Amino acid sequence: MTMKGLWVAAATLAAAALAGCGEDEAGAGSVAFSTWGEEYIEQEIPAADLADGWSIQYEKFLFVVRNVTVADREGNVGARMQGSILFDHTKAGAKPVVTFDDLEAKPWEAVSYEIGPVDADTALEGATEEDKALMLAAGASVHIEAIARKSDGGGEVEKRLDWTFSLATRYADCKGEKAGKETEGVLVTNGGTDDVELTIHGDHFFYDDLQAATAARRFAPIAAADADDDGAVTLEELAAVRLVEIKEGPYGTGSAGNINDLGAFIAALSRTIGHFRGEGECVSGDP
Repeated sequence: MTMKGLWVAAATLAAAALAGCGEDEAGAGSVAFSTWGEEYIEQEIPAADLADGWSIQYEKFLFVVRNVTVADREGNVGARMQGSILFDHTKAGAKPVVTFDDLEAKPWEAVSYEIGPVDADTALEGATEEDKALMLAAGASVHIEAIARKSDGGGEVEKRLDWTFSLATRYADCKGEKAGKETEGVLVTNGGTDDVELTIHGDHFFYDDLQAATAARRFAPIAAADADDDGAVTLEELAAVRLVEIKEGPYGTGSAGNINDLGAFIAALSRTIGHFRGEGECVSGDP
């Protein structure tokens, strides 16, 4: 082979090697979504973590996840979940939501999911058929049952909660910590799997501010709303309590409008329970 032929052959081999390397670097991978409610839902919110000495133990924490979506900044959708799943996070452990395979290996920065009303085809994970029937009857997206307790001089006081919420909420532009670095959305690597937790924060129902990072957890104003003193605090009783009349707090609404009573305030808090990779944040709003 002539010298010119050797150079041509070498160049051809180098180009082939670079092309192969590029294909390997692109490739495809997976994203596996799960959800967890942390110890606050599985065990309790201890008195030490509330500003007024109450503790709260959940007996049911039902919610419906749907429309988990992986997209990029340009709006190209890589995958979207079909159907919906009803979870009960009082059952211990992380629970699978959906796994997307064969996604192009690259950053997918626009990840979103929804918590919305149950339907007849909603699958069950930890929840029961009776739970689903309860949710269907109410058109519910979130339902909680809990007991709050506090010791006073004469013994222990208990208040029961049985609250149902029907609004759908989209959690968009999710970002959270991955390998010690804040990451927008998910990162798909060739042959790898990005494991992502959609974390549900059960303590948010008891915040005294809708937006402030310094919000405290309180229960005393909720307990005081039990107007008939039957031991059960209803959403109707909460709606009768104007925020300006609550001495503890203050109960801040930030930029949110038309939230003047404790019932509307807690309904708004119910739309903040969705997080991403633990403490990571999403932008919440209407679907």
